[in-house]
Amino acid sequence: MALLLRTLVRQGRTLTKLQSLRQHCLVQPTCLISTSKKNEDTSTAVQPVQKKSEELKKLEEHFANTDLEADKNWVSYGYETADPQLDYFAHHVTMFLAITVCICWGSFILAYMPDYKLRSWCQREAYLELERREREGLPLVSPDYVDPSKINLPSDEEFAGEEIIV
Repeated sequence: MALLLRTLVRQGRTLTKLQSLRQHCLVQPTCLISTSKKNEDTSTAVQPVQKKSEELKKLEEHFANTDLEADKNWVSYGYETADPQLDYFAHHVTMFLAITVCICWGSFILAYMPDYKLRSWCQREAYLELERREREGLPLVSPDYVDPSKINLPSDEEFAGEEIIV
């Protein structure tokens, strides 16, 4: 409990130090107001404004049209550069085939395809063997699975006084 109180007091001291630093302004506030004399004179163009060129007229006409459905404002998906409807159709068919058919159905087929490399044959073989042994009334695991004559066990004299844990 005392440790908790000491920790709280130390944090309180740290917070008061931070608050005292925040109260003092380190940068002088400034107002960017011009106090220079205002000139009421305005400048005038000496040369007359030239007439608009044909290119400028075409550009103004082009950018004045903000209709998104207009052919000039069409941006191609990159499949067909001349026909907007064919470009739209080609893009959506390509995306449908790539995403839905290839990725979704391809993943489904890969996940559920048969075990052609026989990676889990041992488990299937074990189930078949267990079923055969149950049908014939044999024990599930034979006590003579390994021939006892091939096993070299130490004699009882070598184990004299040793604890054997099975």
